[in-house]
Amino acid sequence: MLSAKPWRGEAVLQFCAAQLVCLCLGVIAVSLLQRAGCAAFKTPESPGTLLLGTLSFQGATWVLIWFFLRAHRVDWREAFGFRESRWPRALFAALLIVLMILPVVWLLQQASGIALEKLGWSPEEETAVRLLTGAKLWWTRVYLGVFAVVLAPVAEEFIFRGMLYPAVKQSGSPRTAFFGLSLIFAEIHFDISTLVPLFVLALALTWLYERTDNLLAPIAAHSLFNVANMIVFYSVK
Repeated sequence: MLSAKPWRGEAVLQFCAAQLVCLCLGVIAVSLLQRAGCAAFKTPESPGTLLLGTLSFQGATWVLIWFFLRAHRVDWREAFGFRESRWPRALFAALLIVLMILPVVWLLQQASGIALEKLGWSPEEETAVRLLTGAKLWWTRVYLGVFAVVLAPVAEEFIFRGMLYPAVKQSGSPRTAFFGLSLIFAEIHFDISTLVPLFVLALALTWLYERTDNLLAPIAAHSLFNVANMIVFYSVK
């Protein structure tokens, strides 16, 4: 069972507002640099666009996490589950949940693609896939790997599982916390073909956090999930 978290409502709102500001500034900066004709910002797959786009959201989140934890006087090791002696068990639980959920998510993704095609909707190639295929420089591929395995899982899991889930649940809305936030997690990836698969993944990650009471578990599971998808992508490429 998930333990109570000391997150204050106003601090959660401030975190979300600051994150939105960082994202908007990143989008504006990329747009201005594209209009200025900067070679590194010509397309969404360009190195500059890739770097600034990810750092304005996931990168900024790492900085905001530090301020958020400091405001609550919570040590990062405590917040991420490293102080507990049960962290090896949390990692093992993460591995098990990934092994169980991966086939389900992949099947749902295939089914979603088929269903959309039958409805006359031709889904575009996933953003992550476009970035991987569009990355021509070796350092951009390395960065995308680090982003998928470290930056994104830590940032997204802290936001949705570590901060928002307990905050909404403790406000008296456990179902909204479980189902509503999982749906939002799926929606922010802006890909209709992965909406259902990512919703199911988010439910599994939230359940894992609830059962282990250790944020390291969903972070590790998210990271392993991304690693598995990258291995499959490069294997069939």
